[in-house]
Amino acid sequence: MGRIFSMDSPLFSFLNKVADLIILNLLTLVCCIPVITVGAAMTGLNYVCLKMVRNEEGYIIRGFFKSFKQNFKQATIIWLIILLVIGVLAGDVFIMSYSNVAFPTWLRVALLAVGVIVIVALMHVFPVLARFDNTIRNTFRNSLYMGILTLPKTILMMICWALPVVITLLSFQAFPFVFMLGISGPAFLCALLYNKTFKRFEPEQEIVGDYEWTVAAGGEEEMEEGIKKAAPEEVNEPDKMTE
Repeated sequence: MGRIFSMDSPLFSFLNKVADLIILNLLTLVCCIPVITVGAAMTGLNYVCLKMVRNEEGYIIRGFFKSFKQNFKQATIIWLIILLVIGVLAGDVFIMSYSNVAFPTWLRVALLAVGVIVIVALMHVFPVLARFDNTIRNTFRNSLYMGILTLPKTILMMICWALPVVITLLSFQAFPFVFMLGISGPAFLCALLYNKTFKRFEPEQEIVGDYEWTVAAGGEEEMEEGIKKAAPEEVNEPDKMTE
Protein backbone atom coordinates (compact mmCIF):
# COMPACT_ATOMS: atom_id res chain seq x y z
CA MET A 1 0.00 0.00 0.00
CA GLY A 2 2.84 2.33 0.88
CA ARG A 3 4.43 1.64 -2.47
CA ILE A 4 1.40 3.11 -4.27
CA PHE A 5 1.89 6.46 -2.54
CA SER A 6 5.68 6.51 -2.81
CA MET A 7 7.41 9.30 -4.71
CA ASP A 8 8.33 6.94 -7.56
CA SER A 9 4.91 5.31 -7.93
CA PRO A 10 2.92 5.62 -11.19
CA LEU A 11 0.08 7.26 -9.23
CA PHE A 12 2.33 10.00 -7.85
CA SER A 13 3.90 10.52 -11.29
CA PHE A 14 0.43 10.84 -12.85
CA LEU A 15 -0.80 13.31 -10.22
CA ASN A 16 2.39 15.34 -10.57
CA LYS A 17 1.90 15.54 -14.34
CA VAL A 18 -1.74 16.58 -13.92
CA ALA A 19 -0.66 19.32 -11.50
CA ASP A 20 1.91 20.56 -14.03
CA LEU A 21 -0.75 20.59 -16.76
CA ILE A 22 -3.10 22.62 -14.55
CA ILE A 23 -0.37 25.18 -13.92
CA LEU A 24 0.46 25.24 -17.63
CA ASN A 25 -3.21 25.66 -18.55
CA LEU A 26 -3.72 28.63 -16.22
CA LEU A 27 -0.46 30.18 -17.41
CA THR A 28 -1.55 29.86 -21.04
CA LEU A 29 -4.98 31.35 -20.28
CA VAL A 30 -3.45 34.38 -18.59
CA CYS A 31 -1.00 34.94 -21.44
CA CYS A 32 -3.82 34.66 -24.01
CA ILE A 33 -5.84 37.48 -22.40
CA PRO A 34 -4.19 40.27 -24.45
CA VAL A 35 -5.27 38.31 -27.59
CA ILE A 36 -2.26 39.56 -29.55
CA THR A 37 -0.07 37.18 -27.50
CA VAL A 38 -2.11 34.04 -28.23
CA GLY A 39 0.45 32.80 -30.76
CA ALA A 40 3.38 33.11 -28.37
CA ALA A 41 1.35 31.52 -25.56
CA MET A 42 0.41 28.53 -27.72
CA THR A 43 4.03 28.14 -28.79
CA GLY A 44 5.18 28.11 -25.18
CA LEU A 45 2.43 25.63 -24.33
CA ASN A 46 3.51 23.20 -27.05
CA TYR A 47 7.17 23.62 -26.13
CA VAL A 48 6.53 22.50 -22.57
CA CYS A 49 4.06 19.76 -23.51
CA LEU A 50 6.56 18.12 -25.87
CA LYS A 51 9.19 18.16 -23.13
CA MET A 52 6.69 16.56 -20.75
CA VAL A 53 5.91 13.81 -23.25
CA ARG A 54 9.65 13.11 -23.57
CA ASN A 55 10.11 13.24 -19.80
CA GLU A 56 12.52 16.14 -20.20
CA GLU A 57 10.49 18.69 -18.29
CA GLY A 58 12.24 20.92 -15.80
CA TYR A 59 10.64 24.12 -14.56
CA ILE A 60 7.23 24.56 -16.20
CA ILE A 61 7.04 28.33 -15.88
CA ARG A 62 10.65 28.91 -16.88
CA GLY A 63 10.37 26.68 -19.95
CA PHE A 64 7.09 28.31 -20.99
CA PHE A 65 8.42 31.86 -20.87
CA LYS A 66 11.70 30.81 -22.48
CA SER A 67 9.82 29.70 -25.60
CA PHE A 68 7.32 32.57 -25.29
CA LYS A 69 10.13 35.12 -25.45
CA GLN A 70 12.27 33.30 -28.01
CA ASN A 71 9.46 32.86 -30.54
CA PHE A 72 7.37 35.93 -29.74
CA LYS A 73 7.94 37.81 -33.01
CA GLN A 74 7.31 34.89 -35.36
CA ALA A 75 4.45 33.54 -33.25
CA THR A 76 2.70 36.92 -33.24
CA ILE A 77 3.00 37.34 -37.01
CA ILE A 78 1.75 33.79 -37.57
CA TRP A 79 -1.18 34.40 -35.21
CA LEU A 80 -2.15 37.60 -37.04
CA ILE A 81 -2.01 35.77 -40.38
CA ILE A 82 -4.23 33.03 -38.93
CA LEU A 83 -6.74 35.61 -37.70
CA LEU A 84 -6.77 37.27 -41.13
CA VAL A 85 -7.34 33.96 -42.94
CA ILE A 86 -10.09 32.91 -40.51
CA GLY A 87 -11.72 36.33 -40.89
CA VAL A 88 -11.71 36.08 -44.70
CA LEU A 89 -13.11 32.54 -44.65
CA ALA A 90 -15.78 33.47 -42.12
CA GLY A 91 -16.73 36.49 -44.23
CA ASP A 92 -17.02 34.32 -47.35
CA VAL A 93 -19.22 31.81 -45.53
CA PHE A 94 -21.44 34.62 -44.23
CA ILE A 95 -21.83 36.14 -47.69
CA MET A 96 -22.63 32.79 -49.29
CA SER A 97 -25.15 31.94 -46.56
CA TYR A 98 -27.09 35.20 -46.46
CA SER A 99 -26.61 36.68 -49.92
CA ASN A 100 -29.35 36.55 -52.53
CA VAL A 101 -26.74 35.70 -55.17
CA ALA A 102 -26.68 32.05 -56.24
CA PHE A 103 -23.06 31.02 -55.94
CA PRO A 104 -21.91 28.01 -58.00
CA THR A 105 -21.37 24.69 -56.24
CA TRP A 106 -17.70 24.52 -57.20
CA LEU A 107 -17.05 27.77 -55.35
CA ARG A 108 -18.60 26.38 -52.18
CA VAL A 109 -16.57 23.19 -52.52
CA ALA A 110 -13.39 25.22 -53.07
CA LEU A 111 -14.10 27.29 -49.95
CA LEU A 112 -14.66 24.11 -47.93
CA ALA A 113 -11.39 22.64 -49.25
CA VAL A 114 -9.46 25.77 -48.27
CA GLY A 115 -11.00 25.64 -44.81
CA VAL A 116 -9.94 22.01 -44.36
CA ILE A 117 -6.39 22.79 -45.52
CA VAL A 118 -6.17 25.67 -43.04
CA ILE A 119 -7.34 23.47 -40.15
CA VAL A 120 -4.88 20.69 -41.08
CA ALA A 121 -2.00 23.18 -41.11
CA LEU A 122 -3.09 24.78 -37.82
CA MET A 123 -2.81 21.46 -35.97
CA HIS A 124 0.98 21.56 -36.31
CA VAL A 125 1.90 25.20 -36.84
CA PHE A 126 2.64 26.19 -33.22
CA PRO A 127 4.27 22.84 -32.32
CA VAL A 128 6.52 23.20 -35.38
CA LEU A 129 7.36 26.77 -34.43
CA ALA A 130 8.19 25.70 -30.87
CA ARG A 131 10.54 22.93 -31.99
CA PHE A 132 12.11 23.90 -35.33
CA ASP A 133 13.99 26.96 -36.53
CA ASN A 134 12.32 28.09 -39.76
CA THR A 135 11.01 31.07 -41.66
CA ILE A 136 7.32 31.89 -41.25
CA ARG A 137 6.59 30.68 -44.76
CA ASN A 138 8.30 27.34 -44.22
CA THR A 139 6.72 26.95 -40.79
CA PHE A 140 3.30 27.03 -42.47
CA ARG A 141 4.43 24.80 -45.31
CA ASN A 142 6.05 22.17 -43.11
CA SER A 143 3.03 22.21 -40.79
CA LEU A 144 0.79 21.43 -43.76
CA TYR A 145 3.12 18.67 -44.96
CA MET A 146 3.16 17.04 -41.54
CA GLY A 147 -0.60 17.35 -41.21
CA ILE A 148 -1.21 15.66 -44.58
CA LEU A 149 1.44 12.95 -44.23
CA THR A 150 0.12 11.92 -40.82
CA LEU A 151 -3.53 12.57 -41.59
CA PRO A 152 -5.04 9.96 -39.20
CA LYS A 153 -3.11 11.49 -36.30
CA THR A 154 -4.03 14.98 -37.48
CA ILE A 155 -7.71 14.01 -37.31
CA LEU A 156 -7.17 12.70 -33.78
CA MET A 157 -5.56 16.03 -32.89
CA MET A 158 -8.64 17.84 -34.17
CA ILE A 159 -10.81 15.62 -31.98
CA CYS A 160 -8.60 16.37 -28.96
CA TRP A 161 -9.08 20.12 -29.42
CA ALA A 162 -12.81 19.74 -30.03
CA LEU A 163 -13.44 17.63 -26.91
CA PRO A 164 -13.35 20.47 -24.33
CA VAL A 165 -15.90 22.45 -26.36
CA VAL A 166 -18.18 19.42 -26.79
CA ILE A 167 -17.93 18.50 -23.10
CA THR A 168 -18.81 22.05 -22.05
CA LEU A 169 -21.79 22.18 -24.41
CA LEU A 170 -23.09 18.81 -23.20
CA SER A 171 -22.61 19.53 -19.52
CA PHE A 172 -21.87 23.00 -18.21
CA GLN A 173 -21.12 21.41 -14.82
CA ALA A 174 -17.91 20.12 -16.37
CA PHE A 175 -16.71 23.69 -17.00
CA PRO A 176 -14.38 23.78 -13.93
CA PHE A 177 -12.60 20.70 -15.30
CA VAL A 178 -12.37 22.29 -18.75
CA PHE A 179 -11.11 25.52 -17.20
CA MET A 180 -8.25 23.67 -15.51
CA LEU A 181 -7.25 21.36 -18.38
CA GLY A 182 -9.14 22.52 -21.46
CA ILE A 183 -6.02 23.85 -23.23
CA SER A 184 -3.03 22.03 -21.77
CA GLY A 185 -4.85 18.66 -21.82
CA PRO A 186 -5.45 18.61 -25.59
CA ALA A 187 -1.98 20.07 -26.20
CA PHE A 188 -0.40 17.24 -24.19
CA LEU A 189 -2.41 14.56 -26.02
CA CYS A 190 -1.45 16.13 -29.35
CA ALA A 191 2.22 16.10 -28.31
CA LEU A 192 1.90 12.37 -27.74
CA LEU A 193 0.68 12.07 -31.33
CA TYR A 194 3.22 14.26 -33.13
CA ASN A 195 6.24 13.33 -31.02
CA LYS A 196 7.43 10.53 -33.33
CA THR A 197 6.77 12.64 -36.41
CA PHE A 198 9.02 15.38 -35.07
CA LYS A 199 11.79 12.93 -34.22
CA ARG A 200 12.05 12.01 -37.88
CA PHE A 201 13.27 15.51 -38.68
CA GLU A 202 15.38 16.28 -35.62
CA PRO A 203 19.17 15.97 -35.42
CA GLU A 204 20.43 12.90 -33.59
CA GLN A 205 21.97 14.88 -30.75
CA GLU A 206 19.39 16.40 -28.45
CA ILE A 207 20.01 19.06 -25.79
CA VAL A 208 17.40 18.94 -23.08
CA GLY A 209 18.31 21.48 -20.41
CA ASP A 210 15.88 24.24 -19.49
CA TYR A 211 18.30 26.85 -20.75
CA GLU A 212 19.74 24.85 -23.65
CA TRP A 213 16.80 22.99 -25.22
CA THR A 214 16.35 25.24 -28.22
CA VAL A 215 14.77 24.81 -31.61
CA ALA A 216 16.45 22.10 -33.61
CA ALA A 217 19.33 23.07 -35.86
CA GLY A 218 19.49 21.95 -39.45
CA GLY A 219 17.14 24.45 -41.08
CA GLU A 220 14.17 24.04 -43.32
CA GLU A 221 16.07 22.28 -46.12
CA GLU A 222 16.72 19.15 -44.04
CA MET A 223 13.10 19.02 -42.86
CA GLU A 224 11.70 19.43 -46.35
CA GLU A 225 14.09 16.81 -47.73
CA GLY A 226 13.15 14.41 -44.94
CA ILE A 227 9.45 14.96 -45.54
CA LYS A 228 9.81 14.29 -49.26
CA LYS A 229 11.73 11.08 -48.59
CA ALA A 230 9.22 9.90 -46.01
CA ALA A 231 6.11 10.90 -47.94
CA PRO A 232 5.42 7.65 -49.86
CA GLU A 233 5.87 5.48 -46.77
CA GLU A 234 3.88 7.69 -44.42
CA VAL A 235 0.99 8.22 -46.80
CA ASN A 236 0.56 4.48 -47.25
CA GLU A 237 1.29 3.44 -43.67
CA PRO A 238 0.94 6.48 -41.40
CA ASP A 239 1.01 4.41 -38.21
CA LYS A 240 4.39 2.81 -38.94
CA MET A 241 6.62 5.83 -38.49
CA THR A 242 9.96 5.07 -36.96
CA GLU A 243 12.26 7.35 -35.03
